[in-house]
Amino acid sequence: MPNPLNAMLKQAQELQKKMEQLQDELMEKRVEGSAGGGMVTAIVNGRGEMVDLKIDPEAVDPEDVEILEDLIVAAVNQAREKAQQLAQEEMRKITGGMLPQGLGGIKIPGLF
Repeated sequence: MPNPLNAMLKQAQELQKKMEQLQDELMEKRVEGSAGGGMVTAIVNGRGEMVDLKIDPEAVDPEDVEILEDLIVAAVNQAREKAQQLAQEEMRKITGGMLPQGLGGIKIPGLF
């Protein structure tokens, strides 16, 4: 007679393996955010880590550095938000939608 606990543990191990694989895949994916009509573009990987920043030379005004700083912050925040959405979408694919509130906590029906 099969043990239901063993089957659940096996499923949990398979899910963990898929999640680890997804983390590796997210490192390779890229999303971008921009501000100032594209004058500043931030590129982050699927885990939200910034990997590149592009600044149009016209955005650089030595007399008004604060605008450039604001554009950088806006572009990075937009890119990180897109990366978070990407990660959530990918995680839902492998968990069958068991992460309704994002990546914070895995909710497996009947297990917790």
